[in-house]
Amino acid sequence: MSAPEHPGTPAAPAEAPDETPAPTLAEEAIAPAPTPAARARRARIAAASLLMAAAAIVLALRLASRSSVLVVGVYGLLLILCGVVIELSRRGRTRLGTYLLAAGLAAALVMDGFVLS
Repeated sequence: MSAPEHPGTPAAPAEAPDETPAPTLAEEAIAPAPTPAARARRARIAAASLLMAAAAIVLALRLASRSSVLVVGVYGLLLILCGVVIELSRRGRTRLGTYLLAAGLAAALVMDGFVLS
């Protein structure tokens, strides 16, 4: 048996473990539940996105049927309004975005029903 190389030297101290344990996969997968404001924001963004897609489809159908140039203006403005509503919702102004979206949709439907037909 061999003796330690230097009998008078103390052993090297072991590294201290981290004070916070690493999160497990299950802990990483659990996210905090979204707040009601965050859910409202996401709902309005989804509604504006769906309306934007629907307006684009109606615009394409109207242009295919050789409608007037006013169609491009009305549905183009509705598309822009949907983009503004999405940005407002992203910034937390969901109530204002909802009012604008409802007013814009009503105006587009009125214009489509009475002026563009």
